[in-house]
Amino acid sequence: MTNLLPIEHHGQVLWLLSDKAIYWPARHALLVADLHIGKAASYRALHQPVPRGTTEATLARLDALLARHDCEQLIILGDFLHARAAQAPATLATLQAWRERHRTLKIVLIRGNHDRNAGDPPASLGIEVVSEPWLLEPFALQHEPRPHPTQPVLAGHVHPVFVLRGKARQRLRLPCFLIDGQVSLLPAFGEFTGGWEIAPTGASRVFLTGADRVWPL
Repeated sequence: MTNLLPIEHHGQVLWLLSDKAIYWPARHALLVADLHIGKAASYRALHQPVPRGTTEATLARLDALLARHDCEQLIILGDFLHARAAQAPATLATLQAWRERHRTLKIVLIRGNHDRNAGDPPASLGIEVVSEPWLLEPFALQHEPRPHPTQPVLAGHVHPVFVLRGKARQRLRLPCFLIDGQVSLLPAFGEFTGGWEIAPTGASRVFLTGADRVWPL
């Protein structure tokens, strides 16, 4: 087990990272999905008790990955902002300070369902916002996990997790990558996100993440 696991997928080498991201060496690109920045603030606006500091923790993990890998671009597969309340001044100030640390980094956001509700990030963040699918050969990069007519898909949206079950009824839910010939899924990157239990078919490959490790099921 290791904190990264190289795989071959449609003729490309992809590094599956234990911190729920993909590094694509040929493109010098870091791919993440479902950050849901400002989700906790959105819940607090509804007077629901939720953890604080989740935005800062998510951005600190991004900092670590960008420092560790040779990244020219960050590609976000949807749901960067959670809701319109995420555009609160304090959250935007945190994002602006983070962006200042990565001025030369190209950032592309493929709009997800939450992004459409939240609105595009402010222009001052220097994020290129595109609709899905965004074609970057050989892949169609999307938020929604829908097949593309000609390209294999890398997507997010469903926050995939796999449940390990023990003989004594133990259950351990772990975020995972689902790698499939047509549509592959990244786990949710954000700190404050749930998960959807997947039931992979025989043709799919599942890679679990946890405790700074990634390993095949």
